[in-house]
Amino acid sequence: MSWLQRLQDGLAKTRQSVQSSLRRMVGGELDPTVIEDVEASLLQADVGVRTVQRFLDEITSKTGPFQSATPIEVLHTLLLDILRKGETEPLEAIIRRGPKPFVLLTIGINGVGKTTTIAKLGHRFNQQGFKTLFVAGDTFRAAAIEQLDIWGMRAGIDVIKHKQGSDPAAVVFDGIVAAKARNVDVVLIDTAGRLHTKVNLMDELKKMKRIIEREMPGAPHETLLVLDGTLGQNAIAQARQFHESLEITGLALTKLDGTARGGVVVAIVEELNLPIRLIGVGEKEEDLQNFNASAFVDALLPQDTPPS
Repeated sequence: MSWLQRLQDGLAKTRQSVQSSLRRMVGGELDPTVIEDVEASLLQADVGVRTVQRFLDEITSKTGPFQSATPIEVLHTLLLDILRKGETEPLEAIIRRGPKPFVLLTIGINGVGKTTTIAKLGHRFNQQGFKTLFVAGDTFRAAAIEQLDIWGMRAGIDVIKHKQGSDPAAVVFDGIVAAKARNVDVVLIDTAGRLHTKVNLMDELKKMKRIIEREMPGAPHETLLVLDGTLGQNAIAQARQFHESLEITGLALTKLDGTARGGVVVAIVEELNLPIRLIGVGEKEEDLQNFNASAFVDALLPQDTPPS
């Protein structure tokens, strides 16, 4: 099964619900009950209140695009317009013109897939000729250190690590020093999962970031927030609070191969104006791909599906 097919499968539940309600509008009938049904289905898909209101305004306007297009086509166009603002150039392009070593710090709550995302990125960068270094900054979980170690051995990437329970800022310090000494191109720093609402844990992240900035002015060059695509509106709350504390530069949305409510990608871009760097649909290295707005909207709401 191709990556695109897995993305389509992951968004199937969202797609079927939204399409079903939109098709009730075909024929130009704007019955209030139908409009409420459409509104409910879009909100359940987590596309966000702002996007839902924009769509309903266009649908109910006598001079709007609904006069010459189907509701599915109107929504498809609107989603594409929003998500193109979230598109960004590949990380590889940013790294090539950036300082050396290029420091990428990953953050996020427990269980979103930070360590796996780092591992996949490291494999990808290595394959493209970048000398890469892993830094095991998640000292809370022994399994995280071991997991990064295994990925490093598979990909031929060195790992800077300390024992479980060590000060993560000390690991980060050693990682930056090692990266400069070894003439590394990219440093990928893992961190422990932490609740965005816990002040002491967020302060620990800020400390790590200060160490990075002290040892290499201007770094980290990318602060990547990893979000679980199944969390819906909770993902937006996480992104907002992490961004306020640490100035996120990009997002990676994982787990879009399961029961994900994929509309959250739309809400994140519309409400927070943050770029989506990556989306993931599985556990393999190739399952992490650059975000492409057109491919995502086609998977979420294809225009060529005939009415049932």
